Amino acid sequence: MTHEFDLTRSLAAGVEDRQGAWRFIRDFAAHWTDDILGDADGCPEADLAAAEERLGLRLPAALREAYALLGNRRDLTSNHDELRAPAELYVDESGEALVFRDENQGAARWGILLTDLAQDDPAVVIRLDLADKSAEAWESWLDRVSLTFVEIVLSESLHAPDELVAYLDAPDEADLDELERRGKRLPLPAYPPDEEGATRWFLRDDVLLRDDAGAWLMARGRTEEALDRVRDRIDGDWLNG
Repeated sequence: MTHEFDLTRSLAAGVEDRQGAWRFIRDFAAHWTDDILGDADGCPEADLAAAEERLGLRLPAALREAYALLGNRRDLTSNHDELRAPAELYVDESGEALVFRDENQGAARWGILLTDLAQDDPAVVIRLDLADKSAEAWESWLDRVSLTFVEIVLSESLHAPDELVAYLDAPDEADLDELERRGKRLPLPAYPPDEEGATRWFLRDDVLLRDDAGAWLMARGRTEEALDRVRDRIDGDWLNG
């Protein structure tokens, strides 16, 4: 980290409320992508108003703010999974949720329950695409839209650019022990909340690491040198991004 941006401290503030979340996203973009967020990076008010008119509903304040802040920055929101443009927002076929994000192969989608749309910063839910459609249901993801956009920005950073990312398939217990001993656990809640094995985030030597319940360990370095150091210290067959 540089003296200008303490990722852990900024993230702790970002977890507290939506204004902290937007500050974190701005700072992360500036210091980890070297590209300051500007007015052109957000969706114009006219696009959000048109989406509301088409859908016949009012978007929650936090969702509007997120789109206004970074709705046009695909490098922050859509390297892997897809943030829908305002014109692509839709109510799912069950009539239960407003969908705003899709998994890159259509295996899942994220939304907000229609019953929660009146809240300023409502919870976000996820629905998996299952072979047995009757078993599909909206399930808890994170408890605020603003927190979800923090998670989106962090997760999408794991997928670009290639020279700054790496993946470890099925890390063994020693790998995870090393991560817990030497890494700093970041203050993003483990999610999804109902899973026994949930996603956790760590920071080590200027490298973000995401433990996907022991299935994958994903890394994003602030520099190539930082990423190389962590790959040397956490043994395993790392795959390039």
